[in-house]
Amino acid sequence: MYLQTFAVLAAASIARAETGEKHTRAAAPTGTAAWAAAHSSAAAALAKMSQNDKINMVTGVGWNKGPCVGNTNPIGSIGYPQLCLQDGPLGVRFGTGVTAFTPGIQAASTWDIDLIRQRGEYMGAEAKGCGVHVLLGPVAGPLGKNAAGGRNWEGFSPDPYLTGIAMAETIEGMQSSGVQATAKHYIGNEQELNRETMSSNIDDRTMHELYLWPFADAVHSNVASVMCSYNKLNSTWACENDKAQNQLLKKELGFQGYVMSDWNAQHTTNGAANGGMDMTMPGSDYSGKSGILWGPQLNTAVNNNQVSKARLDDMAKRILAAWYLTGQNSGYPAINIKANVQGNHKENVRAIARDGIVLLKNNGILPLKKPGKIAVIGSSSVQNPKGINSCVDQGCNTGALGMGWGSGSVNYPYVVAPYDALKTRAQSDGTTINLHNTDSTANVASVASGVDAAIVFITADAGEGYITVEKVLGDRNDLNPWHDGNALVQAVAAANKNTIVVVHSVGPVILETILALPGVQAVVWAGLPSQENGNALVDVLYGLTSPSGKLPYTIAKSASDYGTGVVSRDDNFAEGLYIDYRHFDKAGITPRYEFGFGLSYTNFTYADITVTSTAKSGPATGAVISGGRADLFDTVATVTVSITNSGDVQGAEVAQLYLTLPSSAPATPPKQLRGFDKLKLAPGASGTATFNLRRRDLSYWDTRQQNWIVPTGSIGVSVGASSRDTRLTGTITVL
Repeated sequence: MYLQTFAVLAAASIARAETGEKHTRAAAPTGTAAWAAAHSSAAAALAKMSQNDKINMVTGVGWNKGPCVGNTNPIGSIGYPQLCLQDGPLGVRFGTGVTAFTPGIQAASTWDIDLIRQRGEYMGAEAKGCGVHVLLGPVAGPLGKNAAGGRNWEGFSPDPYLTGIAMAETIEGMQSSGVQATAKHYIGNEQELNRETMSSNIDDRTMHELYLWPFADAVHSNVASVMCSYNKLNSTWACENDKAQNQLLKKELGFQGYVMSDWNAQHTTNGAANGGMDMTMPGSDYSGKSGILWGPQLNTAVNNNQVSKARLDDMAKRILAAWYLTGQNSGYPAINIKANVQGNHKENVRAIARDGIVLLKNNGILPLKKPGKIAVIGSSSVQNPKGINSCVDQGCNTGALGMGWGSGSVNYPYVVAPYDALKTRAQSDGTTINLHNTDSTANVASVASGVDAAIVFITADAGEGYITVEKVLGDRNDLNPWHDGNALVQAVAAANKNTIVVVHSVGPVILETILALPGVQAVVWAGLPSQENGNALVDVLYGLTSPSGKLPYTIAKSASDYGTGVVSRDDNFAEGLYIDYRHFDKAGITPRYEFGFGLSYTNFTYADITVTSTAKSGPATGAVISGGRADLFDTVATVTVSITNSGDVQGAEVAQLYLTLPSSAPATPPKQLRGFDKLKLAPGASGTATFNLRRRDLSYWDTRQQNWIVPTGSIGVSVGASSRDTRLTGTITVL
């Protein structure tokens, strides 16, 4: 029965791959049968366990007291191992034979669900190869409402639909390899400043339509565990918040796995247990000697009926069910974080690094065609001269930038810096390179002058708040390039009218100074490419691949245009539903580059929109399954469009669908992403983009009815190349 449970999940993934199913959302199994079998197995095991066994299962052994960042004691009576929990969202932290996968934000900018799923499969395979039972990722919180948020790069996008799809694909990929995925950080952890003391005060509708949305996708994809966050939610700690954990997650979304604390995010014994938390990590505070709130303390609370025995049973049963669900009860490898498990996984890193590059500006200078002489300028064009892993948890911005910093980082097995790959290409082309590997403007004019193209590299970095990098305490201080990047580009562009700017950044950077320079002919948004940095860049700069990335966030003309920012007190989320492009649309603000924007070396034309619908107005009525009411996941409308590559080179287009709800849906954003499809097309070839819309996608959250409602009236459909580049329109008629 145990292996059969895992086979249900694996078979669904294999069948989908073999049929080549195309869709705009993750077509996950409901998980009902798989979870039922897992819980049945868990119940049988639970009957053999003592109360002390159950306490050990839900309590970490303490900080730095095991081989992994989180560990629990083995339970010999049922053959349950020492559980290994390890960061994180980019692969196995502290591993020495692992791949440094691209950050989530780079994966999202590909808008390619196949690459995103493969990334999850490969991360899961590596974690399993290292004997890791629980990989602490992917990330849906922070969602990214603050452009300067320190950990946005670990997640996917401030758009909940795009993040939800990426969460689902990643989780299904990871768990198909037999590793438990962890959806984190639940919920409202949108900044690093004061994250362990502040309260995120989020209204009910905003919670459902923005911050809870991608977690619903995660639960629908059978995520094994959810990590509660450091902050308070509406004045109650997230890790003992009955509303968030019991009512929203376990009851409304039907989550059948377990909730673990973020490390040292627990505050009380009874409050956490009764509030819905199921596992405490790491089991002590960071001294490893005190701050133990479960273990003996939980045992006492159960004996005194402050925490019921039924609640303890529920905690242990949920943890066991996740173990059985992923097939870890048979033949799982021993823990060995240092195992070499990379395989061919660098291919996915290069593909995502490459296809996540967004071409923002091109006056015809790209692609390069065997230039006689080029200049490469900037400290981030080369490897960190002190060593690629010389900064603990990548806590510096020195040399090639491939990821942010913090517990979500990993060790690089190698780094191909931009200069490394450009030098290799130049040698094959007979091109001469001038290198200026600092950010100083001194003598840069002599390096940039007289070359066919000057490629200048600028960066912006951020990370987790326990590390301070160049006076940045996690969240960025501003949205400007680091190391006075504007001045560097100014100096280069003044010396060479064929300047190409390459941006490696954790998120939006204000580009107004750079774009005003007549010498800047191209801006290449290269994001966070991890270990295949230079190779991916050369693929695009030289036209080996036409750029196909699209922005997963908005780039503004001014930081103030976002309407949100990091606060030094409690955050009341006064902006409500209006973050990123929703805010720009509502406020009538013109961005510099809109959400979903990205240029190509070819052109695409859109034609022949068709809309079919069986959608009916009213509330969702289905039984609760994993993810929420079952009918929310029913396809109720389908939109198709024909897309033709009308240019001269092969390329890929991300067609995007946005919905505009009628006025019967109160105070709704002007448009919301509800579908995307990436088509790879040869010159002159056509393909069909298909958008299957769920009932959920057509709904808004009604706070009075406490339900998702499909509004009465006509729903506007816009399909195009970005959130503001609409090519075709249609209407969904609600019955």
